[in-house]
This record gives sequence, structure tokens and C-alpha cells, in this order.
Amino acid sequence: AVGYVIFTKFLKHNPKNPFWPDRDRFVLSAGHASMLLYALLHLTGYDLSMDDLKNFRQWGSKTPGHPEYGHTPGVETTTGPLGQGIANAVGMAMAERYLASRYNRPGYPVVDHHTWVVCGDGDLMEGISQEAVSLAGHLGLSKLIVVYDDNGISIEGKTSITFTEDVAKRFEAMNWQVLRVEDGNDVGALTEALDQAKEDKDRPSLVMARTQIAFGSPGKQGSESAHGAPLGEEECRKTKQNLGCLTGTPFHVPEEVSEHFAGLMADAPKKEQAWKELCQAFEKEHPDVAAELWQTLSGELPEGWDADIPDFAGEGPVATRAASGRVLNAIAPKVPSLIGGSADLAPSNKTLIEGEKDFSWLNYLGRNIRFGVREHGMGAILSGMALHKGIRPYGGTFLVFADYMRPAIRVAALMNVPVIYIFTHDSIAVGEDGPTHQPIEHLASLRAIPNLTLIRPADATETAEAWKAAMTADGPVALALSRQKLPVLDRAALSPAAGLHKGAYVLSPSKGEPDVVLVGTGAEVHLALEAQKTLAEKGVDARVVSMPSWELFDAQDAAYRTSVLGPAGTRRVVVEAGIPMGWEKYAGENSTILGIDHFGASAPGGEVLKRFGFTAENVVKAALEL
Repeated sequence: AVGYVIFTKFLKHNPKNPFWPDRDRFVLSAGHASMLLYALLHLTGYDLSMDDLKNFRQWGSKTPGHPEYGHTPGVETTTGPLGQGIANAVGMAMAERYLASRYNRPGYPVVDHHTWVVCGDGDLMEGISQEAVSLAGHLGLSKLIVVYDDNGISIEGKTSITFTEDVAKRFEAMNWQVLRVEDGNDVGALTEALDQAKEDKDRPSLVMARTQIAFGSPGKQGSESAHGAPLGEEECRKTKQNLGCLTGTPFHVPEEVSEHFAGLMADAPKKEQAWKELCQAFEKEHPDVAAELWQTLSGELPEGWDADIPDFAGEGPVATRAASGRVLNAIAPKVPSLIGGSADLAPSNKTLIEGEKDFSWLNYLGRNIRFGVREHGMGAILSGMALHKGIRPYGGTFLVFADYMRPAIRVAALMNVPVIYIFTHDSIAVGEDGPTHQPIEHLASLRAIPNLTLIRPADATETAEAWKAAMTADGPVALALSRQKLPVLDRAALSPAAGLHKGAYVLSPSKGEPDVVLVGTGAEVHLALEAQKTLAEKGVDARVVSMPSWELFDAQDAAYRTSVLGPAGTRRVVVEAGIPMGWEKYAGENSTILGIDHFGASAPGGEVLKRFGFTAENVVKAALEL
């Protein structure tokens, strides 16, 4: 009943155009109930056939086991890892508020829609949901409405074995309106509650609908065995008979049901048409504002968006995190869709947009988002903002805390959404904060995620190029940036930093065919350059390669990759302040990898680097041994 009421009585959508910008968003956070969503999409007229439903969870079908964004028409986000969907929805609601505040004009509400969520007990047990709904309540996202499928069952049994909190009081304490529906199959009561939810203009709403799992099944109703296991053919027959819909034909929709849904959806295209007519009048009255909105929604960057990015030439040492902040502030005035923040580390991450206010319930026009200490929630909220369209979101924290965000980063990569992650304090050079804050395995861990591009620039100039790559990427990009100041390389004597876009490039060539190739990323590139000079004094001709991104490098052809790293058998020394895992692919057999395979220590950053062998002398020694 919950899905039926939302889709037919409340959801503003047009099944013939699932990408209508001002549609309501529907998120099935309880993604294991995917067939509920597929059935609703089929019945309301989306491009999802009965054959698609029959192929549920089969190879190549449009109906996978959990909803997948970009795979099934009408699916707004990939859900399944519990709590991710509700956090995505918070991001969608935030995007709607920002765009509405920036572009709506009196008489022209061209951005005006709700975000609807169906969540379950498991969603509310996951910590990410607590992070996200806390922020949503703080921000007063009144166009966010969550229906809680309160059936008291999880895989192991009744939720009372682990979950006895008062959910209503928890949400009320977080500034949510809480409404109750005692019978989740009561269409009238659900309709009344959702109407009341829409009326609250100050708070998001939670509608607690008491339901029974496997309702109508004589043998499974109320049992945890119905959570993940099929009912079986005989139990399905009994359930249909019990519910009064036994037709004798599996996968059959009675004609009167089809006609009923067709009647309910008859006006759906008219809603989009009315919006288009409103937009036409809006364009005439406010042509410049409308042009910016359409460009923003398309994801297209404005002409000259990168014109003011500094080149940093001739400057003294600059931490790449500081360079990142300056580049961000050079881009932001020209790209209104670029908004974001940090998990309570903005001064350290350099993620504040200067001259812009905070995004808050008092001012949804603000472009600085205060996520609080909520890394996991931040990650999924960023994805929701990107999924909504019209927003190019970014979020920052220390690289070591990428672990707290990892599930959200993984799902973002699975959906291939353009989110920018700003990870600062990228190595043991963090120093005094010690091993809890010094990332060791994190670069390798992020590189292991398919579709995620990791870039670790060597200096401020490469950082500027990294931002250009991130802004034009189709999928998620992570920037790994230094806390410590690094020299700005004199490009007159070296290759241009634009080589970063190919993932790796010959930064400082050898005089002839190299005796050894020195490969580094980030701060360690500077050790390779120092070592090159020392080796030259010893009669060893070395080439220095800056390799900020494996993923960008792997996208190049074999000839280019060979031109950078040399043919098979080339002596190579790789240096990176992280675990060596994965570098074997690029180092080859005749090589040495200088990394760190243990935790760090608390001391000044330079001392920690020296103690653990990250010195030019060690690079020279490794090269000479080869």
C-alpha cells in the first residue's frame, strides 16, 4: 500500500520521461525490496515490461537483485547497502533547496519538488542513517519525506533482539515531524499522513507505517524467513488466493488493474507539460537566469570556467592542500553548481568558498556545507546531490578517514557519479598526530575501487591540473593532498604539469636512454628529483617520472606507457609514502619499491619521513643497487 499511495497519489513524475528535471525523486532505501519498485514502475507505465519482471535477478536483465542507477528506467539511485539510500535522499533534497533558492523567481517556481523515501528497520540501524537524518533535521529539509516500513523484522528474527529504541523520539529530537500509521495497508490513513507531511514547511517528516512482512502469506506472514528467501510456487499460490487475486496465471496483471493504473497516470504527462509552459514564460521574463539553470542542469561547464586558476610559477613552497583551496576559489565564482564542504575540517582541508555563506535552514543559497563529523553520511549525501543534477559536489576530510566514507565512495563509483573528494594530510608527513592520523594503506585501498580516479599531485601546479581533471571527469575523483609545504617545481627546466592528465609523464628526462627510471607520486616526486641530481654526479643517467594517477595512466595506449616507464626490463625505483601493494604492475621485475608497510609514529613530519626511509639518499642507494 505504501508504494501504491506514493506512486499514484503523491509522486510528481512522468513515466514517459524519467529524466524530467522537476520530477519528485523516489528512493527505495530498503533496496532488498527491489521487486516492489520494479512492479510499481511497470504498473505506472515506465519502460519495464512483464518480460523484464520475469527475468528478475537474471543475467542481462533490467531487474537486478537491488536497484541500480542507470540500469533501470525510473531508478534514481543504487540502493542495497542499508542506509545509503536515505543519505542519498538527503543530498537530493539539499540540491533541490539550493537550486530553488538560486533560480526560482516570484511566480516562477521552476524548481519545486519533493524527495520520497521508503526505508526499513535495517536502514535505521545503520550509523549512516543517523548521520544523514541528523543533518537533514538541522537543515529543516521539509521537502524530504521518509516512510518507515516498520515491520519489526530483520534477517535474524524480530528486531527486538537488537533494536529497542524509541525511533519516534529519536527523530523528534533531530527536528523531524513524526507521524504514525497503525495499519500500513490502510490507504486512507497513509494518504492522510503523507498530506500532513507535505504541509510541514519547517521540518522533514518521518511516517511510521506499521506493516507485516509477507502480508497475506499463510505460512510466511510475520516471519524472518520471508526476508530473503522466495515464498515458493505453492506459497505464492496460497498468498494470491488469500489476497483474492488468484488468476491461475503467473505474472498476470488483470485488465481492471491495468485500466486503474492507466487512469491514475493519465495526467502525468500534463504535469510535465505545465512545467514546460511555465519554463517558457520564465525564459522570457528572466532569460539570463534561465540560461544558467539549463546549463547547470545539463552538467556543462561555463565558458572560461578555468580562466582564473593560478599557475603558481615562481612561488615559494606551497602545501598541495593550500593550492587546492586557491584553485577551488578560482573556479567557484564561475561555476555556480560547485558547492560542498568538509566533515568539520574545512580550515585544514581548505574547502571553504570565500565570500559565500553557509548552506543552512536560514539560507539555502549558501555554498559552504557544514557536514559536521559525519564522514559516511557526507559521502552518500554528495552522491545524492550529484544524482539530482545541477550540482557539482565536493567534500573533504583527512585521507585516513576515507575509511569512514568507503561504502559511500564505492557506491558512487558503481553509479559513476561526478563527485570530488578532497583528501588532505596524505601521508606519514602528518607528523605529530601520530599513527591514528597517518594514512598507510589508504592510497592502495582507494585505487582498488573500480571507476574511482585517484590523483596525488606533486606540487601546486599539478594540483591545478588535478582540479581541471576532476571538474571534467564523468565519474568520481579523489584528490590526495599534502599537509606539508612542497616546492613549486620550476617548469622551465621540466615538463609541463599538463602531463598529469595522462596519469604519468616524464617530468625530468635523462640525457640518453636512462640507466634507471625514478617514479614518484605527490611529495615523493621531489625526492626522486633530488636523487636524479646525485646520481648524475655518480655517472648514472636517471629519468624522473611523476605518476599522480594510475587510472589516468592505464587509460593511455601501450606505446605511451612504454615511452614513460621504458620497455620491459628497465630498471625502476618507485617511491611513495604508502604500502607498496599494487606498484608491482608498474615497477616490473627489475625494480625496487620504497614504501611503508607498517604504521607510523608521532613526531614532526620531517623526522617521521627520515626515520622511515623517505629520503633522497635512500632513493639513490636503491638506484645504485639496481
